[in-house]
Amino acid sequence: MFEFLFKYSRTTFEQGEFLFASGWPVWLLIVACVAGMVAIGFTLARHRESMSLPQLISLGAIQTAMLAVVLTLLWQPALSSDRLRSQENSVAILLDTSASMSYGEAGESRLRQAVSTLQDGVLDELAANFDTRLYGFSEDAITLDSLELVPPPGPATKLGDAVLSVLREARASALGAVVVISDGADNSGELDTARLAEIAGFGVPVHTVGVGREFIPDDIELESVSLTTQVMAGSRVSAQVSIRHSGPLAATLKVYDGDAILASEEVLLPDRDGVTTHWVDFDIGNAGIKDLGFVLDPLPGERNTINNVQSRVLEVPEDRRNILYIEGEPRWEYKFIRRSLEQDSPIRLASLLRTTPNKFYRQGIDDPAELENGFPEDRETLFAYDALILGSFEAAALTPEQQENIRDFVSERGGSLLMLAGLRGLSDGGWGNSVVADVLPAVLPDIDAPTFLRWPARPSLTEDGEDSVITRLDADPDANLELWEGMPEIADFQFLDELKPGAVSLLEAEVQGTMHPLLVHQRFGLGNAYILATGGTWRWQMQLPSEDMRHETFWRQMLHALASAAPRPVMVSAERLFYGDEPEIRLRAEVRNREFARVADATVTVAVSSGAAAPEIFEMQALPGEPGLYETVVQADEEGLYRFETEARIDDALLGSAQFAVRRADGVAEHFQIQQNRPLLENVASLTGGRYFALEDIADLGEAIQFSDAGIIETEILDLWDMPILFLLLILLKSGEWILRLFWGRL
Repeated sequence: MFEFLFKYSRTTFEQGEFLFASGWPVWLLIVACVAGMVAIGFTLARHRESMSLPQLISLGAIQTAMLAVVLTLLWQPALSSDRLRSQENSVAILLDTSASMSYGEAGESRLRQAVSTLQDGVLDELAANFDTRLYGFSEDAITLDSLELVPPPGPATKLGDAVLSVLREARASALGAVVVISDGADNSGELDTARLAEIAGFGVPVHTVGVGREFIPDDIELESVSLTTQVMAGSRVSAQVSIRHSGPLAATLKVYDGDAILASEEVLLPDRDGVTTHWVDFDIGNAGIKDLGFVLDPLPGERNTINNVQSRVLEVPEDRRNILYIEGEPRWEYKFIRRSLEQDSPIRLASLLRTTPNKFYRQGIDDPAELENGFPEDRETLFAYDALILGSFEAAALTPEQQENIRDFVSERGGSLLMLAGLRGLSDGGWGNSVVADVLPAVLPDIDAPTFLRWPARPSLTEDGEDSVITRLDADPDANLELWEGMPEIADFQFLDELKPGAVSLLEAEVQGTMHPLLVHQRFGLGNAYILATGGTWRWQMQLPSEDMRHETFWRQMLHALASAAPRPVMVSAERLFYGDEPEIRLRAEVRNREFARVADATVTVAVSSGAAAPEIFEMQALPGEPGLYETVVQADEEGLYRFETEARIDDALLGSAQFAVRRADGVAEHFQIQQNRPLLENVASLTGGRYFALEDIADLGEAIQFSDAGIIETEILDLWDMPILFLLLILLKSGEWILRLFWGRL
């Protein structure tokens, strides 16, 4: 209808520039219109005795409009349109041939739908005006001589790489546009802002054609699994899973370690399309490499069950973590914190309790000489611990060097510090005037009056606390909130000043009707710092039923979070995984000494094993200009689990060792997020000057390509004076005047 009334398509008007082909000045047209309006006004003024003012104004407006239309036609309105010159430009058509395009509806895959649409006249129309070049792409773009030679589904979608390779190949030719026909399921992880800017820099518009549904009603997907990478033997692990769904469902989630089931629970998904997050808790068991599988039971009739499974590999080291707890006075909090750890806990809590001014009681020590002189006097001894807890203990009891070591313990060693409230704790212990104050997540009040008060206070969970592993008493968020609401009051409280910019409050306390931060956390350097502004959590244990484990759970999770966050002397990671023609795993190791300074001259070896094959030994090479970092590349020729055992030595002295594992699984990513990623396709088109089309609208593609700014362009002047809408407007105006005169009886 638009083209019938306006002679040309909407796209032509959007891309064209309006002008008057007569060459006469526009001001002259305006003067003529004004003069005509004045003449019409004088003519109608002679009838002012027989017609009312509104009637005269109505007739004058209609006649002036008719005159303006006629004068505009005399000035010859036109559009200046820049178009690609026929048969002198090329167009590249990239057809997504990855595995995700094998999904579809009504027994026809997305790839088959795209091919059928191109064969249904679209490709012939483009070939009539342009030199068309057909490509298929999955990981790489390959030339296709015809649509009958579409390759089998590929294992990955690298949309950005495919577009860039075509643009680079056609750099010297007159490439007018690139057309990408895809579901947008790019899983390369490389189509970021920089890559999009590089594509846009070629100045060639990329038009995208979206294939497939944007929501898939009969599919449930385990989109992601997030869990800590550092786990201790015997600990309880919390994993956050994200489930993509399209309506209300009751899904069953299971967690496996190999063939052994660790957890199974029902997840109720709300009545909406999108992603729902859920926490699942399970016991990790003994030390070793854990090959975890997270599985959603398939829906009835669900076609794609590959995206119901996520695999994660965790290292559970054999060595125990060590926490040093310094307490300045015998009190209930000290007793119950020690009780919260099980006998076979992966955490060793070495404690130093001052019983009299010059006497300390040691517990949890591994060696008779450990802590025999009190608080560690040097960095190396302190840095052997993973976390430090300071209770009701004044800063003046430590030397300035020991206080600096505490600060460095957090910032350089990456250890965790927890400071507890007490008569000699926090501000009342003089810590606000020490270098340790730099580490703390809150400013300590500088007042003469005591900040530690024996006042009852009711704890409550904050918004940040709802997402924290430390304060998760139940995996269900509503149940967790209810458990905290029913927590007994604490018996004492210590005031803090404002929180520092990077700090968050996990718990708050209501003290005499006012809310104050109770448990505060912040990152500092490589480590973590916490303040628990009470010494009375023991009242939870005393006032709750004996079978209620809330107090033990809180402190167990608190101690695990403190200890597990500290780095080990040797840390190993897989920087990047390559699954191309020569699959390989790039390993990186970070090596530190006992003072946690990076070691540049270590000998670092890694033993690689896969399946039942004997381990292969590789020596990792130091990275130039990056002391303490070592790297090697290992071939991963087959799918499966690859285990790495790394050792770092200087001469014969062992600095440390670490285990690590990764799983190679080809083509799995193609079966996740199989719905059309329209936002990505629209973004690619928008940034390059192209347009997004749904597959059913692909007939408009040819015209959009003609208005490209790239390639060889010619300018065309399109007349507008003979548009049907203009003559229809004249007829309507004259008919309107006639109808009004007939109605008024003034023909």
